[in-house]
Amino acid sequence: MKVTSSIPLLLKSLVIACGLTMFSCASKADLLYFQDESLGSFNQPVINPEIRYQPDDMLTINVSNLDQEVAMPFNLPVVSQTTDVTSAQGIITQQTYLVDKNGNIEFPVLGTIAIAGLTRLEATALIKNKLQEYLTAPIVNIRIANFTITVLGEVNNPGTFTIQDEKVSLTEALGLAGDLTIYGNRKNVLLTREVGGQKKFAVFDLTSAKVLASKNYYLAQNDFLYVEPNKARINSSKANPNNGVIISAVSTLATIVAIILTNSN
Repeated sequence: MKVTSSIPLLLKSLVIACGLTMFSCASKADLLYFQDESLGSFNQPVINPEIRYQPDDMLTINVSNLDQEVAMPFNLPVVSQTTDVTSAQGIITQQTYLVDKNGNIEFPVLGTIAIAGLTRLEATALIKNKLQEYLTAPIVNIRIANFTITVLGEVNNPGTFTIQDEKVSLTEALGLAGDLTIYGNRKNVLLTREVGGQKKFAVFDLTSAKVLASKNYYLAQNDFLYVEPNKARINSSKANPNNGVIISAVSTLATIVAIILTNSN
């Protein structure tokens, strides 16, 4: 009997075992974005829904007029925030209006204003109309100070991001999060959004170009995106964390055994 004949079989079995333990194959269809449409044939209108204010929004509202002194009572005072305890200098910022749980803000002179559910244009028109009793030609600018989105899961840079221009698309949000990792499931990206005190859900398939025409392609304030792990990540999480050490030890042992058996013949 030739014991050396068992060496190739031993090594082959070891390689297969290592491969099954360490790797899980992913097809091209699982990794590429927007793959079901050619650039020449894809043509969809852009859907960009207007933002509507909601409770817990923090708004900056600036009122100006030809005579700015007359407009001053309708603006919140600015405050100085010191960012460094060793420095006497601070950052000058304007105070914000918090939309309360009833959807109202408390405005100087004008009093309580119901603003939840309104778009920027609608809210601007409402405040300007109320100001016309006091100002000749009021100018009103409104911005959301806490427009944030959160991206978690299989992305390279998960976290909560503040959006300065109050407009962010799905692809931009994922870009802020550093794109999906190789272990992110591109066919099942979950969007969670609160509308009227209720949670709404939507699922994006990033492998399809049709996602670019989704009504939810542009995100709303406080939206939450979750990228679930793919099968490769799930399978690797079930594996023994010491598999790398074990495989290295077994490989070394197999090499030693092979050398000994070869030399013994």
